[in-house]
Amino acid sequence: MSFFSDVERELVVTDRVEIAEGIVALDLASSNGRPLPAWTAGSHIDLVLGPGRERQYSLCSDPDDRDAWRIAVLREAGGRGGSAAVHALEPGRLVRSRGPRSHFDFEPPAAGERAVFVAGGIGITPVLPMVRAAAASDADWSLDYAVRSRAALPFGDELAAFGDRVRIHVSDEGARIDIESLVEAAGDAPIWACGPARMLDALTAASTERTRLHVEPFTAGRLPEPVRSEPFEIELLSTGDVLEVPPDRSILEVLEENGVLTVSSCREGTCGTCETVVVDGVVDHRDRVLSVSERATSPVMMVCVSRAACPRLVLDA
Repeated sequence: MSFFSDVERELVVTDRVEIAEGIVALDLASSNGRPLPAWTAGSHIDLVLGPGRERQYSLCSDPDDRDAWRIAVLREAGGRGGSAAVHALEPGRLVRSRGPRSHFDFEPPAAGERAVFVAGGIGITPVLPMVRAAAASDADWSLDYAVRSRAALPFGDELAAFGDRVRIHVSDEGARIDIESLVEAAGDAPIWACGPARMLDALTAASTERTRLHVEPFTAGRLPEPVRSEPFEIELLSTGDVLEVPPDRSILEVLEENGVLTVSSCREGTCGTCETVVVDGVVDHRDRVLSVSERATSPVMMVCVSRAACPRLVLDA
């Protein structure tokens, strides 16, 4: 995983194309003409759309192309306005960004090694660069991709060029991914998956001790019950202030109410923007960003949903 950087850069929209029903692809270049930072498959950037409006979009272009980044954005009718703002961007418009960064670190398979990819809807965007890398390395790979309709299928021509390694499952044609069979057939090969929470939950439920599952959610599932139902305290390392977090408030909300500047976006534990370093205390991790191993070894938490499993947390805030 990579830690969040709040360094902003100015980008210019160089191209805008509608690639499927409700999905727009934007090419973004540095406004000063300099090469863009390096990134790896699975990375995303944060677009700063205004005060308190940051949205995460996966990079779906070629990591070797330092001249431009490409994102593909689904317009969400029930969203909070971020996708509509991005859809309104036209070539020549300037937009600020943070990143790239990744909580979906990809390990490219070697020639002959197996890799299984699963995507749902707009979740294809971080998976597509992984698929390209697997194909380039002559790995033994497959992609199962679930979409609502043929009209809503992005990157159709590119995916078709991969032949029978790619299986498209169109829900309005009655096709579904057989998750249990997929996981069983994968054996101990890594599975890289991105899509709606119900898909990722099904993959997790079907997993066994052999399964090597790597997921990135695009929507939040139901949050687990907190470990503690009592209020707890957070101590801010920068000031020494101690704040109480009641059961019905998040750490993020308490920080904001007390004037502590905290960068955030999704507010549901899926994006990683509010990642905060924990100096002391035991965390009740409730996000969908950190893996089990990262929760055990990384001194960070997502303050929008995660809580304390002890009376007090000391935060680097």
